Amino acid sequence: MYKKELIEFWKREEAEPFIGWNFSHLDGRMLEEKAPWSYETRAVELLRCSWALLDMGTGGGERLLTMQEYWPKKVTVTEDYPPNYRLARERLEPHGVRVTDANLSEENLMPFSDGEFDLVINRHSSFNSAEVGRILSPKGVFFTEQVHGLWAEDLAAAFGVRYMWEDSTPEHYIPRLEAAGLKIENAQEWKGRLEFTDVGAVVYYLKAIPWTVPGFTVQTHLDYLLKLEDRLQEEGELVFTARLYLIEAVKK
Repeated sequence: MYKKELIEFWKREEAEPFIGWNFSHLDGRMLEEKAPWSYETRAVELLRCSWALLDMGTGGGERLLTMQEYWPKKVTVTEDYPPNYRLARERLEPHGVRVTDANLSEENLMPFSDGEFDLVINRHSSFNSAEVGRILSPKGVFFTEQVHGLWAEDLAAAFGVRYMWEDSTPEHYIPRLEAAGLKIENAQEWKGRLEFTDVGAVVYYLKAIPWTVPGFTVQTHLDYLLKLEDRLQEEGELVFTARLYLIEAVKK
């Protein structure tokens, strides 16, 4: 593909919409090695014993809907990104789910009562450890899979960026969860491969996850993209480092 054609292709990838937490546009083009655990499998096991669920940062509700068969009577979700919030309401409210616009962070409070939930699940969203402890009932479970702070740091470095979330680690959160009255039942870390088959897939990924390379556009980062294209032609692959961790904790 000539340089002009490449750039036009990358700009089309940049313009592709990203809704919910759905990377199906990159099927076969972004190849992520699987972690040794299954978030969904463990979440379903916990749902079977739950009476009140909170799903933090549900996205468009797509993942939660795959577990609908196991929902307890009370299901609440949070989502604060406006397109995903609207999508979550459209998808989940007809099933009796309460959809709450709550901005999740390590500092922000959550609009829920003390001990309101016996299960809080969280896949890749921020959380305030003290608030998690507050809204959990005694013996309630907090289950989360998180993107490690060094996820794809080598991809960010390829664009001259230092990754922003280096403190997102088990070592950071476990003491805070314990201080909030939770006992850690399981904690695991994993590192594997994140491969892109073409640079256009990288463009789509960086637009979908803008915090990896803040301010990314094809126009402003064209030199970096061309270097990645050269690397792909020379090495035959574009491989970066995927990192995840998992924590399961019980309220004392």
